[in-house]
Amino acid sequence: MEKELETILTNMKDAGCGEKTLKTAELLFAERDADAMNKLLRRCRCSLMEELHAGQRKVDRLDYLIRMTEKFRKTAKQ
Repeated sequence: MEKELETILTNMKDAGCGEKTLKTAELLFAERDADAMNKLLRRCRCSLMEELHAGQRKVDRLDYLIRMTEKFRKTAKQ
C-alpha cells in the first residue's frame, strides 16, 4: 500500500501538483476516500487544461504576428 501512495504522489508531483495538493492526496489515500481523491485529481486536471489553453492562445497570437510580418515582408519587397 505504501508503494501505491508513493506512485500516486510521484505522478501528481510530475504533473505539477503543489505541496498542499499532495498533502491532501496523502490524507485522502490514508482515509481511503476514492471519491474525494477522484475530485481532487479532476480539479488538478482542470487547472492543467486551463494552463494548456492559455498557452495555446499565446501561440495563436504569435502565429498571427508571424503571418502579419510575412505579409509585410512580401509587400515591402515589391
